[in-house]
Amino acid sequence: MKFDKIKSYAKINLALNVIGKTHHLHTIESLISFVDLHDIIMIKKIKSRRHHISFNGRFSKSIPKKNTISRLLEILEKKNFLKKNKFKIKVIKKIPAKAGLGGGSMKAANILKYLIKKKIMKANKRKILEISKLVGSDVLLGLNSTNSILTSKNQIKSFKKCKKFYTLIVKPDFGCSTKVIYANVRKFDKSKIKQPSKKMFNLNYLKKMNNSLEKIVLNKYPKLKSIKLYLERLSNPAFVRMTGSGSALVAYFQSKQRCLNAKKMFNKKYRNYWCIASKTI
Repeated sequence: MKFDKIKSYAKINLALNVIGKTHHLHTIESLISFVDLHDIIMIKKIKSRRHHISFNGRFSKSIPKKNTISRLLEILEKKNFLKKNKFKIKVIKKIPAKAGLGGGSMKAANILKYLIKKKIMKANKRKILEISKLVGSDVLLGLNSTNSILTSKNQIKSFKKCKKFYTLIVKPDFGCSTKVIYANVRKFDKSKIKQPSKKMFNLNYLKKMNNSLEKIVLNKYPKLKSIKLYLERLSNPAFVRMTGSGSALVAYFQSKQRCLNAKKMFNKKYRNYWCIASKTI
């Protein structure tokens, strides 16, 4: 049996507010987009007693044995969705871990969508949401890889044909633990997203927004603060903002050439840091 190929795109938080906490989980609202940077998932059914999951590529070494893919399969088996089916899954890892780009969560979401599309499992919308939440809080965002707004009530509103940006995504030589960063949240934001609308993806609106986790991360890692200041001076970006809980920073450009020029200059100064010129999809 041949492998099926799935592209799993990286998500970026254009803005993020932490507005409260319930049952040990933080309540957030966020503007989300996806970029054309992706991991590749190769998947096929196999005759075996267990699943086979392997990772290859530049960012594969840091992936633990227990990960979002193994967690998803474990949950689906416990709930008897897989009907004893086993899978061989190979992942080519192009999205760095601990960067705030949601690599692991998006892969779980894409595998879940694949299993439903191929009629390997049946699940209604309520069940899909329930499974997603059990795997990880970000998985919901990957169920529809398009511009979305996550509200404080955990509802997702998606929008098509929003403004596109050229993005320079950079990650220093360290990652951020989501758990550690959220544990340092001392102050909550007021909700800024009462009624999600497409105009929130306009540049003027985005410039007024922020990522409330950024201050925590920049205080913890002064090196990242220096990188942000440097990015803000490169080729006149529209704005520069951390995605998720870091450590990746994203510089947003309206011109492809300016984005490529910025990448060139960044590579000269920070030769050992990962960076990629990309575009929102």
